Amino acid sequence: MLAQDTRYRPDGEQIPGPGTPAEFGTWLADIRQWRDEKKVRIGYSGTEYDRPELKWTQRNFIQPQMMVEDRFFYDPGTGKYTVDRYLNDLDTRYGGIDSVLVWHVYPNIGIDNRSQFDMLRDMPGGIAGVKSMIADFHKRGVKVFFPMMPWDQGTRSEGVEMPEAVARQMAEIGADGVNGDTFSGIPKTFQSAVDRSGHPIVLEPENSMDDEMLAWNLQSWGYWKYPAAPVAPMISKQKWIEPRHMVQVCRRWGRDKVDDLQYAWFNGVGYESWENIWGIWNQITPRDAEALRRIAKIERGTADLLVSPDWEPHTPVLQGGVYASKFPGRNETLYTLINRNEYSVNGPQLRVPDQAGMHYLDLWHGAELETENGRLSFQLEGHGYGAVLATTQPGTYAVLLNDMNRQAQEPLASFSHEWQPLAQHLAVTSRTAKPKTAPSGMIRIAETSFEFKVSGVEIEGSNEVGVDVQYAWEDQARRHHLKQIAIQSFYIDKYPVTNADFKKFMASGYRPKDAHNFLKEWTGGNFPQGWANRPVTWVSIEDARAYAHWTGKRLPHEWEWQYAAQGNDGRTYPWGSDWNPKATPVPYTGRDLRPPTDVDAYPAGASPFGVMDMVGNVWQWTDEYEDLHTRAAILRGGSFYQPQGSHWYFPQAYKLTEHGKYLLMAPSKDRSGALGFRCVADAT
Repeated sequence: MLAQDTRYRPDGEQIPGPGTPAEFGTWLADIRQWRDEKKVRIGYSGTEYDRPELKWTQRNFIQPQMMVEDRFFYDPGTGKYTVDRYLNDLDTRYGGIDSVLVWHVYPNIGIDNRSQFDMLRDMPGGIAGVKSMIADFHKRGVKVFFPMMPWDQGTRSEGVEMPEAVARQMAEIGADGVNGDTFSGIPKTFQSAVDRSGHPIVLEPENSMDDEMLAWNLQSWGYWKYPAAPVAPMISKQKWIEPRHMVQVCRRWGRDKVDDLQYAWFNGVGYESWENIWGIWNQITPRDAEALRRIAKIERGTADLLVSPDWEPHTPVLQGGVYASKFPGRNETLYTLINRNEYSVNGPQLRVPDQAGMHYLDLWHGAELETENGRLSFQLEGHGYGAVLATTQPGTYAVLLNDMNRQAQEPLASFSHEWQPLAQHLAVTSRTAKPKTAPSGMIRIAETSFEFKVSGVEIEGSNEVGVDVQYAWEDQARRHHLKQIAIQSFYIDKYPVTNADFKKFMASGYRPKDAHNFLKEWTGGNFPQGWANRPVTWVSIEDARAYAHWTGKRLPHEWEWQYAAQGNDGRTYPWGSDWNPKATPVPYTGRDLRPPTDVDAYPAGASPFGVMDMVGNVWQWTDEYEDLHTRAAILRGGSFYQPQGSHWYFPQAYKLTEHGKYLLMAPSKDRSGALGFRCVADAT
């Protein structure tokens, strides 16, 4: 109907390969004709790819999405970004990166009305700190991307259209690119806004785009399909239309990366080495990490060939289950090979022309090859990789050849391919002195055996190992938890800590080291008029612990909080098992942020023990969990604030069998206008 005839119609972001090796010539002619016609239909121009200041994208092979809460990236103890520590870890494990997507928004966004732009300003050190952090990446030759979210329409308005806001903030901090979260191609309006800003950045949409958008979206992510052998690997539609377009192949939840890495290598494109997924650690296995190290090293050393306009995918090979791409240059040709068989394939692999003065370098093994009857023989490991470079100047690649020869002494099979989760542990909480009588304003909860049943409300992760947290009695983190717990007697605050309570603490001289957003609504050391009996907010977990210590108390363990709210009858809410709108504040859905209500405003919300204001007013700090890379707090009770327009905002957890997991970075960013706390004390 569109008058474009092809036997190999694109399937999403990919074009199917030839059905059999015998079809190669017909297949190649067909997809070349399709490409030529497609460029006419979309009015394609590749001038953006010619811009000198943006050509680095054509060498941008490895890009992780990095959560700002990653413990290798920022040290809350010293209050410093630790860019070198972060990069050194990646250098050690898989050979380093070319760019990084610094993710500062989801999943915490929506806990209050701070927008994606506000959350960047709230990173440690503010804009000046972010600029300095970016400079640290640049010193190591790493470009820096930040995300933008078109769905963020329920938080505070920036006052200008999103393209203008994004271009302005990226110019302010000196970023190199922007990732369009959930974008199926970033529209031209963003490119125009960037051009007006005078600060060129690269646009990188997350999802497959309309073909005409290739003209200004110089990079994209690839969510690809991997048909099982003997079906030939598919090729990137975007790279086929524009060989200079950089795709970052991405499959965040996959634990076995062989398909992703083989397809990226076969297509001559990049890889999204994403391991910290919304605070859930999915580390690349040692075998895949070593494969990534070698792939990236060769790609960086042959980058000029990988953008060849004469790219010939599925160039003929000599053995079954092996596939190759040919990237011809002016005087050199690169072949990238993958072995889709689970077993090694030895012997003749490629037929090459006899040409005087031509040398054939086995880059994967770091050795020169000799032709035999016009054929090249070498080994490909099972599910492995190969690289052959035809060149008249082999000395140019001496360093690369030596490096690869050294690495090839250990085959990929010698590295473990077993995926392992990280173990989490509960942050230490010291017990308190045991008063003989109930302290003022506290309720005594007697010791008991309690069935602690709770699930995390994380939006993503399904029920994968590593989602949510790992309690002491569990061997791995998981979403759903059930345990009969012996709870010792304790006292709990009848109400959350109020502004009036916290002001007394401030009189003791407390001042946080990181004061950004601390008591944000206060002025001149005092809370607004009429707020005395409202829960104090804009306090970090460190602030809350300091207050608790000052009073001789501590923050509650989550199971203590839940038992004080639920008792032993398994009720859904503190007041019973049916929702009662008169027991909690009316949810607020505006783009600004109203204050919480008084802590005693809803007596109908009392728990079986008479503990008040446990659900629906402000979230409440409880326990903290960490592993080598991630750190998060468990929040209980939900809040009054419900931004509208997207299901990606921080989800509520009003039910007593649900909790929120709040990623922790630094007090400046962790503090929230909908997050407070109450204290407990151990009892005799």
